[in-house]
Amino acid sequence: MTRPATPRRRLGSASLIAAIAAAQPAFAQTAETSAPVDEIIVTGQYLYTDSVNALRSPTPIIDVPQSLSIVTADEIALRGFTQIGQIIDYTPGVVNSQGEGHRDAVVFRGVRSTADFFIDGMRDDVQYYRPLYNLEQVEILRGPNALLFGRGGTGGILNRVTKKGQLGESFTGYQFGIDTLGAAAGSVDLNFATTENSAVRINALYEQLNNHRNFFDGERIGFNPAARVALTSDTTLDLSYEYADHAQFIDRGIPTGADGRPVEAFEDIVFGDPEINETTLQAHLLRASVQHRFSDTMKANVSAFYGDYDKFYGNLYAASYDAANTPDRVTLDGYEDTTERQNLILSGTLINEFDTGFLHHIVVAGVEYIDTNSDQNRFNTFFDASQDDRESFTVLPVLGVSNGVGVNADGVATTNDFSVDLNDDTRVDIGVFSAFLQNEIAISEHLDVILGARFDSFDIEVFNVPASETRTRRDEEISPRFGLVYKPRENISLYGSYSESFQPRSGEQFANINGNNDRLDPNTFTNLEAGLKWDVSRGLSLTAAVFEIEQESPVVSDTDASTFDIIRSNISGFEAQLKGQLTDDWFLSAGYSYLDGKQAGSELRPRELPRHTLSLWNAYQVAEQFGLGLGLTYQDDSFVNNSNSAVLPSYTRVDAAAWYDVTDTMRLQLNVENLTDELYFPTAHATHQVSVGRPLNARLSVSNRF
Repeated sequence: MTRPATPRRRLGSASLIAAIAAAQPAFAQTAETSAPVDEIIVTGQYLYTDSVNALRSPTPIIDVPQSLSIVTADEIALRGFTQIGQIIDYTPGVVNSQGEGHRDAVVFRGVRSTADFFIDGMRDDVQYYRPLYNLEQVEILRGPNALLFGRGGTGGILNRVTKKGQLGESFTGYQFGIDTLGAAAGSVDLNFATTENSAVRINALYEQLNNHRNFFDGERIGFNPAARVALTSDTTLDLSYEYADHAQFIDRGIPTGADGRPVEAFEDIVFGDPEINETTLQAHLLRASVQHRFSDTMKANVSAFYGDYDKFYGNLYAASYDAANTPDRVTLDGYEDTTERQNLILSGTLINEFDTGFLHHIVVAGVEYIDTNSDQNRFNTFFDASQDDRESFTVLPVLGVSNGVGVNADGVATTNDFSVDLNDDTRVDIGVFSAFLQNEIAISEHLDVILGARFDSFDIEVFNVPASETRTRRDEEISPRFGLVYKPRENISLYGSYSESFQPRSGEQFANINGNNDRLDPNTFTNLEAGLKWDVSRGLSLTAAVFEIEQESPVVSDTDASTFDIIRSNISGFEAQLKGQLTDDWFLSAGYSYLDGKQAGSELRPRELPRHTLSLWNAYQVAEQFGLGLGLTYQDDSFVNNSNSAVLPSYTRVDAAAWYDVTDTMRLQLNVENLTDELYFPTAHATHQVSVGRPLNARLSVSNRF
């Protein structure tokens, strides 16, 4: 008997998750759905917006055999989020890393990544801080995701879905905010219905940066015009250009002491140079997507992305500190680094839905081509007094170095020169061809099987300029995926999944394949996960998962350089999230994760792996025009380094919010961070580079849409 297509399985875009969008205490009327002509809208089930999404198929969230979280534009605004890191704070299974003070860096289930970032499903791998002003939602998927994304995605990926033109609508939105630390930002969101079948949308941002740390300042400019055209009733074209111009001070934090903990007496000292510590980025991003519906059961999406990035960062930072013997001096190191990268990505996806006998299939087939050119170089510091890249300075309220000139800890004048010590200079060309196939098979009303695999051919050529040497390597990998979803009831699913992912030995940023790296196979990651998803009510959902990630890394043998050893490490854990509307007036988001792991062959824990994390957010609509929010985020202690000699202490931060709707469209909002003014250290990059969390601060904003 042929199984009829049910509404939850028919092809078509869907709205933002109703359980989240409806959960906003106010401004629910501003939540948008970008729907091509004749599109089927299904609310409350799909991770799917504008036919561009992380999963690439119209799969109900309850049927996805892995953990995922979504934060919509409405929730971003209500929570007062201004950066990716704030979203991570309230997401189970992931934590922030410092990223050397110049980039987003996320630890997905114990696996650190600076490159598993995507925009509208396209790779966005340059290291920088990604703005939120032009987003419809942020999707965070945990577990290896190589089937859809290829290399990387070992612990998870973060996908930003941008705002698209709205057909048949014209509106103007804006938001302005200022905080007690001196930062200010303004953004606009304009949509024009140019014709019956076309629209133009413009999002723009200007942000003046400031915080509690000395010397910190900067600005961000974002400009993102986008156009949508309904070419026919079945074909939609989206075009977008985004310009980013960012500049900010780099703060790498403070050292740890003899006890391995951050030296609290240094909380107000910046271990850097007020003139040298800076990062700048200019980026031009072009995106195009054509979505075509062949029939009610078949559709296709063809996308193109071109990104041109020009990035610089230079810094001094605390490289070593001996609290026991020389507590009054610190050794600084540093470098200047430039990256010029161009990414061209072409992808096509075909989704077909059909029946064979009593089996119902949703098949996703796709190909992807990536061409990347990346030129990067790095110059180390070189101090003339020490004739080395390191120099010691006396610890003062302000370190005695500015613009590379100062007096060292021995009272000798010293000057740094960034043109003497070239660390590396490489020209990298990467070509990647990928093909993937996935079949979601509904065996019965209660049981789905997901089978799939991806083939990647990864070619890299690295020209090492100082050595005048060219090295090449090709990796061809097949990444399988298998999942089972059992639904005893329509609103409950139990699932299990297995998947694999890989990371080439050139690393996330393709720096080089020098030494033995061109001989080593990629790191491979396998993931086992089992979980529960339960739509408790129309506006409330519970998800929970247990998982294990195993990493296999080939390394050159210590005893015989002609052979390789396979090093294995494991990370296992549990995570749960309850999110949605408890009552008509009360929205709750609660998340918890437990992570455990050991480094291969030892009892040492991997770095940046807190055993427990907890987040809780409540938003309560006290009256028709007035609401309050209260939440906390807890992070257990973890180790800063793999030797487990430095500790990132546990902390609990309390946040709050209040909002008042002046009119039906205008809101006045106050967001308070660190309500109890706790001194805490949220992230680190290395033993003596621990970030100091922001003290009690508040942000006042006004937003309007008409």
